[in-house]
Amino acid sequence: MSTSASTLAFVESPVQLLNVLEWAYARAAGPGRPLDGVPSQRARRAGRAARKEPGPRPPGALAPVRIVVLPPTDPMSRGQLRRMAALARDEGCEVRWQEARGSRLDPLKALAALAGDVRAARTVVVGDPFSRYVQLLLTLVRAEELVVVDDGTATMEFVAQTARGERLVRWHRVGGGGLPGRLRELAYAPVSAAARRRFVPDRAAGAATDAAPQPGPGRARRVEVFTSMPVAPHGGMTLRPNEFAWTRARFGPPRLTKGTDLVGTSLVETGVVDPDRYLDAVRSLTLEHGATRYFAHRRESPEKLRALSRATGLEIVRPDLPLELIARRGPVGRTILSFPSTVVHTLPYALTGTGVTVAVCDVDPAWLTGRASPRARSFLAGVTDTARDVHRLPAQVAPTA
Repeated sequence: MSTSASTLAFVESPVQLLNVLEWAYARAAGPGRPLDGVPSQRARRAGRAARKEPGPRPPGALAPVRIVVLPPTDPMSRGQLRRMAALARDEGCEVRWQEARGSRLDPLKALAALAGDVRAARTVVVGDPFSRYVQLLLTLVRAEELVVVDDGTATMEFVAQTARGERLVRWHRVGGGGLPGRLRELAYAPVSAAARRRFVPDRAAGAATDAAPQPGPGRARRVEVFTSMPVAPHGGMTLRPNEFAWTRARFGPPRLTKGTDLVGTSLVETGVVDPDRYLDAVRSLTLEHGATRYFAHRRESPEKLRALSRATGLEIVRPDLPLELIARRGPVGRTILSFPSTVVHTLPYALTGTGVTVAVCDVDPAWLTGRASPRARSFLAGVTDTARDVHRLPAQVAPTA
């Protein structure tokens, strides 16, 4: 097996692919000690005044990794994934595009095509531990090391659920599907349980700190979380902070505009926030802060974006790469506004030292729909409460006529 094939990564979104590149860049830098939690970004910035940040390593300075892209069906995600795959190839990574969702037979075909590589890999990197397809692949894993890279704020829920020994369920998911749905859940339960056990490290591996596992019979399995989210490892799990070092070395710093940019969210599309309340909130933020551009989430519907543009006059921008790269490349506003989402944790890292202010707007509980999960309110509040180096904004009310 090639060196890159000994480390196998599975990604299903552009952000996951970006974070695999960040992990490979950090892994190539050498060993690092396990942490009890993600360090404060404010402390990092203060430290930079005393020492110069190391210069960027040349392109290609990534740990060898073979990346398998399991693309979703929506065009926006597929387009961003293709562009991220091109960037990964430019960095020397081996990338394989594997369709797994087009037809009923595609998942089985993909599983058969990947089974040999999955069994042979010594390190397996996954971006979405909640994905049923990834969980199915995990039943084949014999690797000595399992790494979870960020898939947004879902990492917070993943670490919390594994700490409590709960089954893995996305925070915004609610039961549905009637009897057929319950039967599917029952049939899938053994696969989910087996995958969950994979994320429990062997105790003998908890103290390991070397940069990469060495092959050998009977070696204990290690589990690492590579994240920008405010989480604490548990049960022998190790944590490595994702400081977006590859992004900062590869791009920028950006040119800053005088305006304010607003970051969109898919909270409406996931059934969490009422569309009319969301439109009112965006209109209020636009008026109050003079926002001129709206960076759409890749899952936002064209109909919703047209309504936002008509109601607010905002320029709708559909990024062709994850926002961390778009912002780092620039141009970008001196202030970036966001609702509770991944970017309130990642952008302060990606934009360290640029002078950009990141602000987060609370979600009023009154905005939540009747279909929102019981966890929605507390989870969104937690995303905002734990964000560091961001300016906190109150929930917006509808503007008066």
